Amino acid sequence: MQVRCCGICHTDLHIVEGDLSLPCLPIIPGHQIVGFVEARGSHVRTHKEGDRVGIPWLHSTDGTCYYCRHGSENLCDNGFHVDGGYAEFAVVGEDFAYRIPDTLSDEHAAPLLCAGIVGYRSYRISGARAGDRLGLYGFGASAHLVLQLARYQGCEVYVFARADTHRELATRLGAAWAGRAEDNPPAPLDCAIIFAPAGSLVPLALRTLRKGGTLALAGITMSPIPEIDYSLLYQERAIRSVANSTRQDCREFLELAGQASLRTEIQLFDLAHANQALQALKASEIVGAGVLRIPA
Repeated sequence: MQVRCCGICHTDLHIVEGDLSLPCLPIIPGHQIVGFVEARGSHVRTHKEGDRVGIPWLHSTDGTCYYCRHGSENLCDNGFHVDGGYAEFAVVGEDFAYRIPDTLSDEHAAPLLCAGIVGYRSYRISGARAGDRLGLYGFGASAHLVLQLARYQGCEVYVFARADTHRELATRLGAAWAGRAEDNPPAPLDCAIIFAPAGSLVPLALRTLRKGGTLALAGITMSPIPEIDYSLLYQERAIRSVANSTRQDCREFLELAGQASLRTEIQLFDLAHANQALQALKASEIVGAGVLRIPA
C-alpha cells in the first residue's frame, strides 16, 4: 500500500531507544498506518487497487499455535517484527488490513489503529460497565479515545495526568474529574487503566480502587513496579496486563468508533521530523495523538 500517514506510538519510541528486544535490525517503526492499496497479489479478494485501508499493530499470526486456536491470536508465539509505516510504502496480508470509514480523514483515522484499538482492549479487560467510575492514568493518544468511548457507554471517567494541557483536554472531553496521580479522586473507582509506562503508578492506582476492582496495564513495557503493601491488592482487587489486540478487537472498535462519533485530537508532523515528534511524545508535549504525514 502507499502510505499517506502513520500514527506515533510510545512503542515506536521504545523501539528507537532500544527498550525492546528486536529479532532484526534495522527496522522501520510505525503500526498505525493509513493509505491506499497500490498493488495486490493474484489471490487477494478482500481489497482492490485504490481502496483506502488501515494497518494496525497485529500484522500477522501463524494461525496454528495454541493461542491462535484458542481465540488469543494477540499472544501468538510466532509473530514477527516487520517494517512499518514511517515510509512511503508498506506491505500487509489482506486479512490484516481494514477498510477505513469514509467519515474519517487519513490523519484522524490513524490513531484509531493502535491507540484506539489497544485502548479499547484495555477498556474491556478493565471490566468497565455502564454506571462504573473508570480511572485513566496518563492522558495521551489512547486515553483521550477511551474517555469518549467510556462516556458513550455510560461510565463516569476520572483522569490522572501530570500535564495541565492534558487535564484541560480531559475536562473538555467530558471527564467528571481531572487531577494528578498523587491526588485522591472524589470517590472510589470501580476500575482503572494505566496508559503511562510508569510502574510507580501501580500502587497509586490500586489505592483508588474499590474492593473487587480491576487495574489494567495498557503498555507494552513499563518501568519497575515498586514493592506494594498487600493491603492494596487484598479484597480481590486484580491487576491485568494488556498485550496488543486481535482482529476481532479491531473490527469491534472501528464499528464502535463510528457509532460513538469518536473525535481524535491530533498534532501533525512531517515524516522528516519523526525524531522531533518522538521526542515531543517522550516529553508529554503532544496533546492527544501525534501523526506523521508521508509525502506522496
